[in-house]
Amino acid sequence: MSKIGRKPIDITSAKVDIKDGIINISGPKAKFTHELPSILEAKLKDKKLTLSLNEDSRKNRMQWGLHRALIANEIKGVESGFETVIKIVGLGFKAQLTGKKLVFSLGYSHKIDYELPKNVDIEVDKTGQRLTLKSSDKFILGNACDAIRSLRVPEPYKGTGIMLENEVIIRKSGKTKAA
Repeated sequence: MSKIGRKPIDITSAKVDIKDGIINISGPKAKFTHELPSILEAKLKDKKLTLSLNEDSRKNRMQWGLHRALIANEIKGVESGFETVIKIVGLGFKAQLTGKKLVFSLGYSHKIDYELPKNVDIEVDKTGQRLTLKSSDKFILGNACDAIRSLRVPEPYKGTGIMLENEVIIRKSGKTKAA
């Protein structure tokens, strides 16, 4: 049995409707529609959503765990949303918010414009070196964070660049003089 697939999903403030293998999830932050494959069946009982397999095989159990995780992320996104913090480290490195566009100064000869996806909200602190991204969709939020990070990947010698707040950069020592 799938260890993840068999866990029930707790629902607090979201509204969940199940019809013909299609799960409609709505709440205060967003709405999602999730289509289940024919091998899975969803049941809602006492504010808990459970998924069960129609036919058991290794491939089907993998799908069971995957869809359970996707639905759990959608429910959490609808109820409370997701938040990720990005740090910009480096002398003169910063970001400015202009409308729905971020303008980065990252030590290159030019400034870099980044257009935010429509479901992502951002807060930039007054120094411009701490970005807080919020979204109800975990997938879109992760892609936006990855795109921002790829503008200036952290380097291991000085530790400068764009990184996630909880990311650990393994530092290397520079050249040492031979004795």
